[in-house]
Amino acid sequence: MSQTKGYAALSAKSALAPFSFERREPREHDVAIDIQYCGICHSDIHQAWDEWGGSAFPMVPGHEIAGVVTAVGNKVTKYKVGDKVGVGCFVDSCRKCPQCLKGLQQYCTVGMVLTYNGKDYEGAPTFGGYSEKIVVDENYVLRIPDNLPLDAAAPLQCAGITLYSPLKHWQAGPGKKVAIVGLGGLGHMGVKLAHAMGAEVTVLSQSLKKQEDGKRLGADYFYATSDPATLTKLKKYFDLIICTVSTGIDWNQYLELLKIDGAMVVVGIPDKDVPVNASRLIMGRRSLAGSVIGGIPETQEMLDFCGKNNITCDIELIPIQKVNEAYERVLKSDVRYRFVIDMASLKGN
Repeated sequence: MSQTKGYAALSAKSALAPFSFERREPREHDVAIDIQYCGICHSDIHQAWDEWGGSAFPMVPGHEIAGVVTAVGNKVTKYKVGDKVGVGCFVDSCRKCPQCLKGLQQYCTVGMVLTYNGKDYEGAPTFGGYSEKIVVDENYVLRIPDNLPLDAAAPLQCAGITLYSPLKHWQAGPGKKVAIVGLGGLGHMGVKLAHAMGAEVTVLSQSLKKQEDGKRLGADYFYATSDPATLTKLKKYFDLIICTVSTGIDWNQYLELLKIDGAMVVVGIPDKDVPVNASRLIMGRRSLAGSVIGGIPETQEMLDFCGKNNITCDIELIPIQKVNEAYERVLKSDVRYRFVIDMASLKGN
């Protein structure tokens, strides 16, 4: 075991603070990674504050990890020392269920091993990316293209794949009209990716405050949903709507914006149950679906796609000492569009 420095929540809603813990030494199939950057996901806040229930403390959050390989086990074949790599939302899965065998580890029947706030199959707690290093089985490590800067590529491990997976599954591309609801950490990646796939992209946001940004990111159109005319004008217009917001909005209004056979995909978890009028689905043969991250093969595919198209997240880089301030700013939507922690700042603790 090796001593590791990080930041942890010691109890629900306590401020994150310096924390030391132990990482295992690399086993024969393990990759040891020097974490250089880690993104802040809104789910980090939900779990650190135990808003979803079931949080285990102490908790070292972070599942948008980017770094460099420092050591490999003697049977590792995929990586070598010096490689640029990433780690996303999970670090293991059962590897035997139908989903795992299809490369859909995010839907593992037994349950994927979360990068943090989880337990591995030996019962040991997992600690995440708000730390200086991590050790992960090579089969759950991702290769980051050389042309992508590690800091701006870190959030791709979660925010990127969360949008790429439904866009790919519901076949966004040339001739398809795609709407992204919400222009935040998830939504801005949806705009970039859908645009690169060749779809016509529309942002649906509460106001027009971010319209200039939306167009810069690749949106063809930008509408304010607070304007009643928007929902009238866009009826039966979209093939695919991806809802990234986690606040309680009226899904029924958005379902009316779908064409026949259109789909609305939810990737943000609402804070309350949302009632749905079945007639909105039945009368238009529409679909309401959900999607969560992606498996290892698809996440690597996404990273390669981003490398080919030079896509990264728009980020604000912060030292670890400002993580609590960053949490508060995330809740106020005061970031464009993803906080990323510079782990070099840990050396000062």
